[in-house]
Amino acid sequence: MTKLLKPAFDLVHEIKPYGTSFAEYSRTRNNIVCVTNDLTASCEADEFRDQFPERYFSLGMAEQNLVGVLAGMAREGLTPFYPSFSVFATRRPYEQIALSIAYPALPVRLVGFLPGLTTPGGVTHQSIDDIAIMSQLPNMTVIEVGDATEAKTVLDAIEDITGPVFIRMLRGEVPILFDSPLKLGKARQLAVGSDVLVLSCGVQTESAMRVVSRAREAGVDAGLLHISTLKPFDDPDVLEQVARAKTVVTVENHLIRGGLGTSVAEVVAEGGWGTRLIRVGIRDTFTHGGGKDYLFDYYGIAERHIAAAVEEAIGRTVFSTASEFTSQSQLHNAAVAEGL
Repeated sequence: MTKLLKPAFDLVHEIKPYGTSFAEYSRTRNNIVCVTNDLTASCEADEFRDQFPERYFSLGMAEQNLVGVLAGMAREGLTPFYPSFSVFATRRPYEQIALSIAYPALPVRLVGFLPGLTTPGGVTHQSIDDIAIMSQLPNMTVIEVGDATEAKTVLDAIEDITGPVFIRMLRGEVPILFDSPLKLGKARQLAVGSDVLVLSCGVQTESAMRVVSRAREAGVDAGLLHISTLKPFDDPDVLEQVARAKTVVTVENHLIRGGLGTSVAEVVAEGGWGTRLIRVGIRDTFTHGGGKDYLFDYYGIAERHIAAAVEEAIGRTVFSTASEFTSQSQLHNAAVAEGL
């Protein structure tokens, strides 16, 4: 079991874990091709391009046409990867993905960077709905990595999937949280507890680890599961723990509709379980631009909101939330608002 993070833990990071591992992974797999839309270096495809120029294709900012090319390549026996900002890998060419890739269940890999509110780019670049729109497609597998270890090992995990895969990906300098590879369809048990069960995914797992660690120090018997396979959502260990939990708190960098919280709500309802559910995610709104700390706080998915959800779940105050889980960005915003 991975040790839970302390709030002030100094994390080790790795630079471009996905891009480096993708180039290495492709070295012995000549059927892999990479197609980009003018975001080669921004989406860590530059190492692949430099090492395998004959298998690299830049098709410009024409994503709908690009997806058609991916489908054609897959029908010829290739395994095409399309790394891009997640909005351009999912929302813009959605119909082409649905009809040309998902419908015939072709082995295309869509890699979406800048998940949710991790970009300051505003509504045009923030993929707050990508899990929802990809998860509703038949034949599509949906994965979200949570750290550098998962970014490096996700390709091995999905190798035997014969249909399409969407991977929600972190880029650049990525923290190392785990010491074992990602396993398809298997959650990571980070803490076991009976008072409340927290389920987190993606970049939010780091925050959930900090909050649960502090909660346990305060005497709360809190459990934590990191979910990397979002579709199919059928890990028997997860379902068993959700079924017997008093309250489940889901934490995601995504709209609460159509993401992790929705998947948990569905299994609770269909199972007829009495589990209470509290969802920490972006509410029914479009989002605007800004820094990550500011955006996470403004849209209710920062660490202090996770802490508040845990307190709501157990029915008592255990944190000094304002001081323990307030970032420097939030303190600055508060000072500006007060004219200081």
